Amino acid sequence: MAKRDFYEVLGVPKNASDEEIKKSYRKMAMKFHPDRNQDNGAKDAEVKFKEAKEAYEMLSDPQKRAAYDQHGH
Repeated sequence: MAKRDFYEVLGVPKNASDEEIKKSYRKMAMKFHPDRNQDNGAKDAEVKFKEAKEAYEMLSDPQKRAAYDQHGH
């Protein structure tokens, strides 16, 4: 399975500021955190949480973000 674009995962444009990326990640983390999703959709929420975390880790680091923008996954 191909990974989704990290900008798409966080719902921000490619020219988003660090603050926009952080704000979007925090919003998604609160929405999909496993502790907040104990019902039937817990597995799906966990997957989305991990995906958002991975995207944020890549895009929040200037060096990793530059490499991602240039080369992709």
